[in-house]
Amino acid sequence: MEAEIAIIGGSGIYSVDLIKNSQTTQVSTPYGESPEIIVGEVEDRKVAFIPRHGKAHSTPPHLINYRANLWSLNDLGVERVLATTAVGSLNPKVEPGQFVLLDQFVDFTKRRPLTLYEGGEEGVVHVDITEPYCPELRNTLEETARDLKINLIPTGTYVCTEGPRYETRAEIQLFHDLGFDVVGMTNATEAILARELEMCYSTVSIVTNFGAGISKEKLTHKEVSELMSKNIDRVKKLLFTSIPAVPEERNCPCKDALEGARVEA
Repeated sequence: MEAEIAIIGGSGIYSVDLIKNSQTTQVSTPYGESPEIIVGEVEDRKVAFIPRHGKAHSTPPHLINYRANLWSLNDLGVERVLATTAVGSLNPKVEPGQFVLLDQFVDFTKRRPLTLYEGGEEGVVHVDITEPYCPELRNTLEETARDLKINLIPTGTYVCTEGPRYETRAEIQLFHDLGFDVVGMTNATEAILARELEMCYSTVSIVTNFGAGISKEKLTHKEVSELMSKNIDRVKKLLFTSIPAVPEERNCPCKDALEGARVEA
C-alpha cells in the first residue's frame, strides 16, 4: 500500500470521506505502531490521511507520537504533507473563522522528542529549517484558495506551546508583543520531523478563538470544536482541490534537506 501525498488532520478533522477506493493500514516504526491510516485516491493521486490526535481526539498534543506518525507516512512513500491546525489568534485583526497559511514558527515546547537523529547508529544531523514550510506546497494552496475565492491570509508565524493547557494572559501578551500571529500546540514538531525526512510540508491554520486576554471569555475546547465544525467543509474543499494541482515533480529545497546536514565522524 503506497501514497504520495498525505493529509494530517488536526482538531475537528478526524476522518475524510473524499478519498476514493480507501483502505486502512497501520505501520510499524522504530517509535511504535502508527495510528490507523486511510489510504486511497483523489482523482489520479494516491493519498493517505492520518488524524493527528487519533480517532475522536483521544491523544493530547504533548503525547502525540509525532515521530511514528511522520515515519509511517514516509514509509508509505509520502513525499508531500498537507496539514491543518486549529489555532488561537494573537492579533485582534485575525479573527475566528479565518484561514492562515503559515510561513514561520517559533517553538516553545519543552519535553517532546524533536528529532529522528539522537546519535548512535542514526548519527547527528543539524537540518536547516530557515524556511520551515515548503514553498511549492504553499504556492499551490495559495493559488487554489484564490481560485475558490477562499480568504486565505498568505503568511503567518505560529507559536507552538506544550499544552494541553491553554496559555496565560501574560504568555499571549508576550507572543503578541513579539509580533507573532497565531498559537497552537502541534505544528512546529511536525514541520521539524518532516524536514528531517526530506518531506514537503505545509499547513493551513484555522483560527478558532482569540488568545487569553484578547478574548474576554473563558477558553474552551467546545468553542474550538464548534468553529471547526462550521469551517470543515471549506478546509476540506481547499485541501482536496489542491491535491490534483500539486506538481508531479518536486522542485523545492525540501527534497535535499539532509545534504550537508549530517555530522561526519
